Amino acid sequence: MEKEREETKSMNNTDMDVDADMDVKPEQVPRLGLRHLQALLLFLGLVVTTILQFNVGVAVVAMTNATSSDPEIPHYNWTEAEKSYILSSFYWGSALTQFPGGYLCKRFGAKLVLFWGVIGSALLTLWTPQSIYVASWRAYCGIRFVQGLCQGVTWPCIHQHLANWAPAVERTRLGAFAYTGFDWGNVMAMYGAGMLASSGWGWPGISYVSGGMALTWCLLWLIFGANRANEAPCIGEAEKLYIIGDNQRCARRERRLAIPWRGIFTSPPFYALLCARCADTWGLATMQTELPSYLSGVLGLEMQKNALFSALPFLLMWGMCYVYLLIADLLLRRRCLSLTALRKTYNSIALWTPAAIMLALGFVDKTQKPLALALVTLSVGVSSAATIGSELNTIDLSPVHASILSGILCTFTNLVAMLTPLVVGVLVTDQTERSEWQVVFTIVATVLFGGNVIYLIWGTAETQPWNDSESRRESLDFEDAKLEIDGHANANTNANKILN
Repeated sequence: MEKEREETKSMNNTDMDVDADMDVKPEQVPRLGLRHLQALLLFLGLVVTTILQFNVGVAVVAMTNATSSDPEIPHYNWTEAEKSYILSSFYWGSALTQFPGGYLCKRFGAKLVLFWGVIGSALLTLWTPQSIYVASWRAYCGIRFVQGLCQGVTWPCIHQHLANWAPAVERTRLGAFAYTGFDWGNVMAMYGAGMLASSGWGWPGISYVSGGMALTWCLLWLIFGANRANEAPCIGEAEKLYIIGDNQRCARRERRLAIPWRGIFTSPPFYALLCARCADTWGLATMQTELPSYLSGVLGLEMQKNALFSALPFLLMWGMCYVYLLIADLLLRRRCLSLTALRKTYNSIALWTPAAIMLALGFVDKTQKPLALALVTLSVGVSSAATIGSELNTIDLSPVHASILSGILCTFTNLVAMLTPLVVGVLVTDQTERSEWQVVFTIVATVLFGGNVIYLIWGTAETQPWNDSESRRESLDFEDAKLEIDGHANANTNANKILN
């Protein structure tokens, strides 16, 4: 016990020295510094990785239809089942590297791990056309699987890099900016891929341009990226001390907290969040992978128009993120809603609105193109409310263990994203048949509705008891020790009175 007290005292003294050394006045810290450059690099990194991940939806449509202006570019007669294997194979790989990605980030640093993940995926993308010429859809599946293995480390690396670079007071702002790279990448993947497929480059151009963009980002990341502020050669002293001091204070608050696995896996609010995230992923993944096929098959859109109307929903989704953020900030500042009520309201908008739209979309045919396009755009656009509704809920439930919760959720949502194209491949045997798509949309609506019902019943934004169980135990031990000391002190006082 005496040794532990000495260690604790030594640690506290060290912490006080760190605080004294790292104290920087706010006016000394630059408003625009290297931490913002790191957030920009993460934004661009998410743009290119999202393009590499989601351009496959447009590419498959282009490969199975003569969309290019160059007649010499081959196209293939793949079945719907074969297409579904291609669309889902990426997630077979990415589901396997979510947890290892988090460990590798801590072991080798986010810069190195993310660099090798993206460059590996980029080189595979560049090799895609040649491999398809040789082994058709099986080669495409194999490449997409290995790409998933490479890119499975993306989100753990981004979380780790933000934790290392973003001070606590700026983390929401810098994180929100970096994460919008995902939405912008969706827009670029749909629109850019469609334009390339209808040009003289044809569908091979999608791979060459996407891979080239990713390699360019890798070069920028290698030059300007740094794991931590103290490793960056060009950072100012004030900004470095500001970031390092904040990180050390956060680390001290989280010191010696074991991961409460039992608390997590017996927590109803966590399972409610898991259901909400899986439901949202089912709806979004269906639109990301199958929207170009639906627009081409049922509505009969040409590739250029298909590209535009495939990208438009995700452009609206990107813009609505900022609208939702401003409204949420206003509601919280004026105390119109509690945080739990805000989360549930936004999640209901994100899941129930698309559910209703999906049911209606199943009854719209080729003669009602404007209505169908408006419904598709609206269903995806409003779903960005899920960012505030449930994506950030991990931080509410456990600020200390949010990254662990995110890793668990990402593993399950990747499995869901892997499953959705396979389900569509079984249900849709003829892309032009509206009734088959109606079944797909009905299933999506049911999953969205059910997932939000569970979240409304058991979801919460309150921090769970297992978040700081270790801290509470230490606090209780301290209180017990204090009572014991007070008891001895009182006893000694009474004894002295008697003797006197």
